[in-house]
Amino acid sequence: MTEVSIIGVDLAKNVFQLHGARADGAVAFRKKVNRAQFLSFLAQQPRCLVAMEACATAHSWGRQIAELGHKVKLIAPIYVKPFVKRQKNDVADAEAIVEAASRPTMRFVAVKSEAHQARAMLFRTRQMLVGQRTQVINALRGHLAEFGVVAPKGRVHLKALADTVACNEVDMPEMVRELACQYLEQIVTLDTHIAKIEEKTRTVSRSSKTLKRLQTAPGVGPVTALAIEAFAPAMTDFKCGRDFSAWVGLVPRQHSTGGKSRLGRTSKMGQRDIRKLLIIGAMAVVRAAVRHSTPKDPWLAKMLERKPRMLVAIALANKMARTIWAMLTKEEDYRNPTVAA
Repeated sequence: MTEVSIIGVDLAKNVFQLHGARADGAVAFRKKVNRAQFLSFLAQQPRCLVAMEACATAHSWGRQIAELGHKVKLIAPIYVKPFVKRQKNDVADAEAIVEAASRPTMRFVAVKSEAHQARAMLFRTRQMLVGQRTQVINALRGHLAEFGVVAPKGRVHLKALADTVACNEVDMPEMVRELACQYLEQIVTLDTHIAKIEEKTRTVSRSSKTLKRLQTAPGVGPVTALAIEAFAPAMTDFKCGRDFSAWVGLVPRQHSTGGKSRLGRTSKMGQRDIRKLLIIGAMAVVRAAVRHSTPKDPWLAKMLERKPRMLVAIALANKMARTIWAMLTKEEDYRNPTVAA
């Protein structure tokens, strides 16, 4: 009872607050250490549970602390907040982390490996560059519209816009023409970087057995497969496919009481990147089904007869999430139920 059994760490950039608790919950120590002292201090402590909030640097620290022999658990910050007593400060936060981690029903975040974090960076980098490209295109369209040059939305119409800028017969100030050329050069540069990252994504997808398996499911491409592998925890952490779908945020929000079940829109409380990509993939499957007068999937055909397309896409994305859970837990490729029947 005298030794510390759990240490809560409030991470920061340079100064960390530690809260040590014994097995009975009594306070063992409260200590502030700097970045250089952090690991050496933990190395001197008996092997115990070290809990931290799941933030930007938590996974890297978690791997290093685990090498010291400690057991590491990461907690989502939203689950720590209810345990903060009165004032919000580093000491209270570290104590709240200990309180949250000691709860038997608490949900934890798995510590990611360097490979998973590298793939997450690959996904985020592509996402950032695509957003920058969209921003530059929209800025160019907006500026040129003020001089009477209007083009439809979409990157496919960019060439017509570039031809208009290059045409000397179009009346616009020379400065505007020069600045527009700079915008176009920036778009070409971003296109080059995005193409390189997408090629890297395809290379990674071909080299990973899990990514290749995920792409056998309808509506799942290399980018969606990469996001699932990079951001989703091990599928064995979920008891069933609905649990994974709920983690993604594709199940209805509940507001039930007194035995009355009230279900609303999707909760959107999970991983938004995976959720968005699954919905986009589901919408592509729905469009393909609409183009064919008789969809091959009977379930999809019945849904399209009764419900709006977007609602069907959400329902299909929910179904896709459950299918992905089954594929990864059973280590099997996608099997079309209509063919199997």
